[in-house]
Amino acid sequence: MYKTAAAVHILVKHKEQAEDIIKQLNNGANFAALAKRFSSCPSAKKGGDLGEFKKGQMVPQFDKVAFSGELLVPHLVKTKFGWHVVKILYRT
Repeated sequence: MYKTAAAVHILVKHKEQAEDIIKQLNNGANFAALAKRFSSCPSAKKGGDLGEFKKGQMVPQFDKVAFSGELLVPHLVKTKFGWHVVKILYRT
């Protein structure tokens, strides 16, 4: 069982925009550059970097992907904040 995870994310209002960002990432776009350009989260200044966090620190939908989703691929996650493109960097 993992205790912590580290992730980067991009937060947008609309699913279509999140899906478009995932397409760009899959075509080789730079995650940090897209985060700085599109994300409405304060983490955008750091290229979407959320750092390391413990299980239960994030909203449930985000937590689920952070602790069970495939590493290093973009995931689409809907929360009360909007649509997140999440990439889990590692777990410990």
